[in-house]
Amino acid sequence: MGFPGAVAEREHADYAVVGAPLDVSTTFQPGARFGPEQIRRFAASYDDYDRRTDQQFSELGVHDAGDVRAWDDAPEYLEFLGGSLADLVRDDVTPLLLGGEHTVTAAGVRATDPDVLVVLDAHLDLREAYDGNPWSHAAVTRRALDGDPEDEPLATIDGIADRAVILGARTGSEAEWERAERDDVTVVPPEDVSEWTPDLAEESVYLSVDIDAADPSVAPGTGTMEPFGLSAREIRDVVRQVAPNAVGFDAVEVNDRDDGQAAALAGKLLKEFVFAHADPDH
Repeated sequence: MGFPGAVAEREHADYAVVGAPLDVSTTFQPGARFGPEQIRRFAASYDDYDRRTDQQFSELGVHDAGDVRAWDDAPEYLEFLGGSLADLVRDDVTPLLLGGEHTVTAAGVRATDPDVLVVLDAHLDLREAYDGNPWSHAAVTRRALDGDPEDEPLATIDGIADRAVILGARTGSEAEWERAERDDVTVVPPEDVSEWTPDLAEESVYLSVDIDAADPSVAPGTGTMEPFGLSAREIRDVVRQVAPNAVGFDAVEVNDRDDGQAAALAGKLLKEFVFAHADPDH
């Protein structure tokens, strides 16, 4: 099924939903390959009309481009996925990526080449590599900032972010926290997210929502749960604030190991992003 309300034809689209069911480096509970399907399914009950912005989702030019089938070579898949997303960007279509593991964010960054990566995440994801794999989901923010450590042709990210803002992070290795102290990284802990105000000026932003930024009580259907997280409203407020500056959006790390709570939140956040992006005055 397509994302509910994503009824625009490709040639008339302003936004495009793209599923990226990559699930090769999940380190605890696999199932992110089912994320795109779950998110579409549990968004089916939401009203088309948004009272806050006085808009109908189905009238905002959203197209569902389906899934880009994943395979087990992550760098090659990311290169292919990034090319597919770049085709959208060249046509002035804003990509709305549904993961899949968080590694797919690297393809979104490659395609949009933002100034800033804003990430809602329980984890820093700033590892140089995890178990020897630089393309693990645990290293995606590092890849978005530093590119490919080996500069292999199939693993090159054409676009990288100048800096990253990580909201809701509450765990990481010692080396990750050291990397986070550099000038190109800002970490906002969960207790401070509600007071965070974007300082984006005229910068372009790629917004990534790892659903594990939410407390597990809110979104248990994810691969690596981490207690003491954000509320659904706190995440929603960030999405609304950042959307007007955004050149791309994703919701990742949803799996099928709950009763739909994580998928329902991700689908609602995608709609909130589109409503706020289409009408930035609200």
